[in-house]
Amino acid sequence: MDRNSAIGLFLMAALLLIYLQFAPKPEPAAVELAKTTKSVTAGGDSARTSATAPVAPDSVQLAKQLGSFAAAAQGTAQTTELSNKLLTVTFSSKGGQPQAARLHKYKTFDGQPLDVFDAQSAKMDLRFRTADGRQIKLSDLYFRAEPQGSTGLRFVAEVAGGQIEQTYTLAPESYEVGYQLRFNGLNQTLAQEALTFTFVDNVRQTEQDRKQNRNHTAINRYLVSGDHTVLFEASENPEEIKVEEPLKWAAHKHNFFIAGIIADNAFSSGQLNSTVDLNDSTYLKTLSSTLKIPVTDVQQGKANYRFFFGPNSLDLLKTVAPEFDRNVSLGWGLFRWVNRFVVLPVFHFLQQYIASYGLIIVLLVVLIKLVTWPLTYKTYESQAKMKVLKPEIDAIKAKYPDDQTKQQQETMKLNSSMGVNPLSGCVPTLLTLPILFAMFQFFPNAIELRQEPFLWAKDLSTYDEFLKLPFELPFLGSHISMFTVLMTLSTLAMTYQSNQNNPSAMQGPMKFYSYLMPLVFFFVLNSFAAGLTWYYLVSNLVTMAQQAITRRFVDDDKVRAKLEANKVKNKDKKPSGFSARLADAMKAAQEREAQTKAGGRIARQDSDAADAEPGTGADDVSPKKPRKTRRS
Repeated sequence: MDRNSAIGLFLMAALLLIYLQFAPKPEPAAVELAKTTKSVTAGGDSARTSATAPVAPDSVQLAKQLGSFAAAAQGTAQTTELSNKLLTVTFSSKGGQPQAARLHKYKTFDGQPLDVFDAQSAKMDLRFRTADGRQIKLSDLYFRAEPQGSTGLRFVAEVAGGQIEQTYTLAPESYEVGYQLRFNGLNQTLAQEALTFTFVDNVRQTEQDRKQNRNHTAINRYLVSGDHTVLFEASENPEEIKVEEPLKWAAHKHNFFIAGIIADNAFSSGQLNSTVDLNDSTYLKTLSSTLKIPVTDVQQGKANYRFFFGPNSLDLLKTVAPEFDRNVSLGWGLFRWVNRFVVLPVFHFLQQYIASYGLIIVLLVVLIKLVTWPLTYKTYESQAKMKVLKPEIDAIKAKYPDDQTKQQQETMKLNSSMGVNPLSGCVPTLLTLPILFAMFQFFPNAIELRQEPFLWAKDLSTYDEFLKLPFELPFLGSHISMFTVLMTLSTLAMTYQSNQNNPSAMQGPMKFYSYLMPLVFFFVLNSFAAGLTWYYLVSNLVTMAQQAITRRFVDDDKVRAKLEANKVKNKDKKPSGFSARLADAMKAAQEREAQTKAGGRIARQDSDAADAEPGTGADDVSPKKPRKTRRS
């Protein structure tokens, strides 16, 4: 590993560490579940209802609180389900809102049924104000459940001489639940202000790594204007976004799963909040969305929405709503582009023919290395040139041992005459940086890798716990990931191989740091996805094979002959462009340094001369003449 490659490596490491540093909890609502059940089933999908004993509230208090809506505040609580092969959504007749969503094709890390949310962890509600100033919540009212075949469900509440109607539809083979909200005959009863939809979601742990699960949980939102924003995922501080313009959708992202709501028109405004209680062992994070529904949409039959309760899969989400696939964290800017248009298409193509995701990662590495081989070859070629020029560079250092500026000037002249660009060794390395960052986002967020085993790893989307420690170590945790250990050893071997091939390129502290960096990354990556560390292990092995093959094509004698030919060709050629500006800057620095040294010598001479004047020395005790004064 030469100096330029090391500089490139350290820049990559610094940027990587910076990148990693920067992507009061409300009580969960308690909702009573039904004890008796009756079912209506058709075509494999079902609408199922259960009921609990009615509760007799204080009618006088209800009339005072709810006015003409009090009649609907008494009834029997029921739970009703809409179900297909992918999803079951449970509704409560007390409020007529979804209270649980279960995905049939997925399990939690410990093999339990996977609920995106349930009645104990989350609550949806909608509130509005009446013309006489009363605040009414749908959760205060009981609705009559009316199954609409096997794919629909209608909730109706008779209130204030009119109706509140909520209709849900769940198509076969879909994760989307259609939702229509109607206020029939209540135009004079409602205040002319927006209704407020709220969704409080206490997120449960569904993945092995609790910290990763929390850090990848957040709220995304998308504005009608096209702006997309996400609450800071990894933050353990309260996060809040207030939106004063129309929103198209808001989504609670639980790492690999989503509970979101999309408006056919728009929400008029909203507020999104996220809080964390690190002492809470039940919930990871509390997400809260408050969305404003225009009252005219409800009155005119335009309040049409869709819920999405399903997996966080890019191919699935991009068909749901504009920019809804932004819920898949693939990085920002160029890194997201690399993942979306390069890594994922290749990954999905290989997925059609290969069942093992570990082997798919191996082929992904090989393909990327083949594509980037021209850049890699340039790096090796630059290393060979610097190796051939080492005797001349050592001679320059011996000639000007105490003048660093002169050493740099003469080295630049040598490189220019030989046609060598010192930056050509690190630039190709830096050009591979987008792929490096893209992989850091891809592997922990690719649902394709979730719970996919390979070798000893049970789940490639999280760390492989090869060794469980009886204690927790700082920066390392309470486990050892074997893929990370092997990746670290392969990196050390690759560094040793590079230093052996070019022993004089890395000296002193630089050589020490070249071995230190892999150890630092061992601590950084020990809790990262096993798919990522397996990727880097394979990448290191392929890189070492590339080095061995490339050395057969890069002959030192041929490189020397080419450099000598360049020297003859560039004998009378003056530096231009960047080289000329750099040479001028170094010359100016040398002149300033010379002036500084000369100024220091003159100052010392003046000081010595002043000390030599009579009457000014410390040992001069001759009496001073009295100062004459002028009389006025």
